[in-house]
Amino acid sequence: MKATDIIAKKRGTFVRGEDGTKKIAQSTALTREEIAFMVSGYVEGTIPDYQIASWLMAIYFNGMTFEETGMLTDVMLRSGDVIDLRAARLSGPFVDKHSTGGVGDKLSLPLAPIVAACGIKVPMMSGRALGHTGGTLDKLEAITGYKTGLSVEQFRNYIKKTGFAMTGQTKEIVPADRLIYALRDVTATVESVPLITASILSKKVAEGAEALVFDVKCGSGAFMKTLAEAEALAKSLVGTGTAMGKKVIAMITNMNEPLGNAVGNFLEMEETYNVLQGNGPKDVTDLTLQLAGWMLVLGGKAASKEEGIQKAQEALRSGKPTELFLENVALQGGNPQQFVAECGKRRSPHTCRIKAEQDGFIADIDAFKIGIAGVNLGVGRNKTTDAVCPDAGMILHKHVGDAVKKGDLIMDVYGKDAECLPAASDMIKTAIRYAAEKPQMRPLVFKEISAADL
Repeated sequence: MKATDIIAKKRGTFVRGEDGTKKIAQSTALTREEIAFMVSGYVEGTIPDYQIASWLMAIYFNGMTFEETGMLTDVMLRSGDVIDLRAARLSGPFVDKHSTGGVGDKLSLPLAPIVAACGIKVPMMSGRALGHTGGTLDKLEAITGYKTGLSVEQFRNYIKKTGFAMTGQTKEIVPADRLIYALRDVTATVESVPLITASILSKKVAEGAEALVFDVKCGSGAFMKTLAEAEALAKSLVGTGTAMGKKVIAMITNMNEPLGNAVGNFLEMEETYNVLQGNGPKDVTDLTLQLAGWMLVLGGKAASKEEGIQKAQEALRSGKPTELFLENVALQGGNPQQFVAECGKRRSPHTCRIKAEQDGFIADIDAFKIGIAGVNLGVGRNKTTDAVCPDAGMILHKHVGDAVKKGDLIMDVYGKDAECLPAASDMIKTAIRYAAEKPQMRPLVFKEISAADL
């Protein structure tokens, strides 16, 4: 078996068209053995970067079937350790949720304890902020002392105690994804739907999840800007996950404006606590409950999404999710009492305010520009090596559709230092658009996709 033959097979054989001049590429589906040969060879160092780059480019242009993507996912996840939660005498069901990333997206944080309170185990392996989108690990580590670098044994033990745990990807988990993603980043193949799918699913299956709910963000603050792009990814995730024997649901949700009132690492942990206390923003609470509803369905705890939402609401009212969340904070190295005491008070001293520039209605708050402003403030990072400021961020007092008078407070802004505030403020001001009449409101959820929709 040769890498060049496999590359040529996926690239396609060029033949003459009927006019005798036009060339048509005929790509052929790869076998599991061929995919495994490429991935394992790259991880082991027997296949060089330039050949894998050529293979990735062929996939980028010609795509993959659900079956091919499923095989790629399985090969990638088996390139390292796979966490077997049942072997550790943990009883399921094991259900996780994954978001494709957005601005103000802290849904995983209240979702895990809510679903755990309903009897479902949530093994959650998360990532860090990069670019304009936030990272769950950075938000959690804004809690003083909180540790996200868990060993497999700690991960299992904490799930056993509270029903969920939050950890980052270790070097032993899916090393193929880490290597391939780095190459995708420099070969302009990041946006390939099959490669995105394999990257996401390999990590989720490796962590021990048996069923998955995907929150595919769509809009200016998402990687998928259009509904067509988001739907293509959602169908790929559902189709591939189903081909791998997993129960999968995808929700395509609105990311045209920031989610909730808080953008920033500690600020979003504070908002998480508010949601668990029943005082969170309506959009964050509603979407969290909808995701919880589907997780309960896939975990066999509810017959319908509506029943799942009802059970999640009952759990919230009981106070149990708050107890589990604070217990998790203590288990993973934080001080629950200190965290609660800091909520509503802990802010960067470097601050400014954004006020309405005219009378009317808020027509748009561009989530992408808000995300970029957040990076300037210290919320996120441009490179993986950049540090984040846990106390930086924004608190929104107005949202799309709200009426304003000139001078009304729209946003409090907190920066890592005084020097970053002017540029961030200018960016925020360009993100806000006004209108004389109230704009038509976009739905929170654009579409839901299951295996039956493929």
